[in-house]
Amino acid sequence: NEWNNKAAQVTGFSKAEVMGRDLVQEYITEEFRTSVGQVLQKALRGVETANFEFPLFTKDKQRVEILLNATARRDAGGNIVGVIGVGQDI
Repeated sequence: NEWNNKAAQVTGFSKAEVMGRDLVQEYITEEFRTSVGQVLQKALRGVETANFEFPLFTKDKQRVEILLNATARRDAGGNIVGVIGVGQDI
């Protein structure tokens, strides 16, 4: 798991605040939880999603629009070990 400085800047949440927490259930707006969860589940099956737009709430309850690209993270043997998600504040 990783939470970079830009993610912290956009959301107001530090790495320490988000690590080990459920991203979809705790940080995604309710109406998009299912669809964002599906994008991440697809990535875990090896299906890439590009240019998926969804709103995210910041620490101070502001709504920001995020453009997400999600793909499988693989180990040296080609096994899926996680998801790489690249989000862009739009």
